[in-house]
Amino acid sequence: MQILVTGGAGYIGSVTSELLLDEGHAVTVFDNLELGHRRAVDPRAELIEGDLRDAAAIDAAIARTRPDAVMHFAAYALVGESMAQPERYFGNNLQGGLNLAAAMLKHGVKRIVFSSTCATYGEPARVPITEAEPQRPTNPYGESKLMFERVLDWYRAVHGLYPVYLRYFNACGATPPLGEDHDPETHLIPIVLQVALGRRESVQIHGDDYPTADGTCVRDYIHVLDLARAHLLALDAPEPGAYNLGNGDGYSVREVIAAARDVTGHSIPARIGPRRPGDPPCLIAAADKARDLLGWTPRIPGLHDIIQSAWDWHRTHADGYGA
Repeated sequence: MQILVTGGAGYIGSVTSELLLDEGHAVTVFDNLELGHRRAVDPRAELIEGDLRDAAAIDAAIARTRPDAVMHFAAYALVGESMAQPERYFGNNLQGGLNLAAAMLKHGVKRIVFSSTCATYGEPARVPITEAEPQRPTNPYGESKLMFERVLDWYRAVHGLYPVYLRYFNACGATPPLGEDHDPETHLIPIVLQVALGRRESVQIHGDDYPTADGTCVRDYIHVLDLARAHLLALDAPEPGAYNLGNGDGYSVREVIAAARDVTGHSIPARIGPRRPGDPPCLIAAADKARDLLGWTPRIPGLHDIIQSAWDWHRTHADGYGA
């Protein structure tokens, strides 16, 4: 298949693009390189530099490449930033998505696999979280993703689009050539590993008074390669709509730091800071639907294995994708 990957120079998009190419698909990456990295784009892929907020740019890219399907990763994804700058998130994540969907309809592209998020659920009443859980986002990031899901629902009903939403929990880990390199870095595992590498003095725990076993937030960590595999399976999803992606296990911030100490052999000092606005206490996935309908099962579920893969990458990419 010919696949257009928006945000394919980013963390999850680059790993998925590599896997698509390994499986024999043709890949065009559409990315403005604002947050992605040119060096993360597989040389076998074509790179089109463009911004989804530029309707003419994405229309021209789809008109020329005529993809069989779109994988849509391009988005801003910082919860705290979205609480301070909601207009930035709705402008990029929603308006950019609308431009993408309009170009798809214009050129007859029906299938889209959308990188959504567990942040659409907000603070769930029950965990593990199923796809039937009410969606009540607690931050503009989650709201912007949910709004685009709803747009695609209506485009499915009215225009025959075939959307699949993959609601990730916490993406993490690395492959030998590809890992996390964000600026600023806000994800827990790379921050912890930066401490082990001597790039930070300590890791800050954002709140220790949550209603969890040790007072710190609990998350479901899923290896980025397992997420990439789910995207390939979603190309043949027998049903459109939402699929949760997670391991079904939750680890607290303190547990992640402890596991990183085991993997790295570093003491990794930690200090307590204030809560981040918009952070739910506990997010754990029920991924039965993805297992049953997509045939997807995580192959790297262990927290220590996930952290080891990230540690291997960061040790050989101390400056990320920099020189």
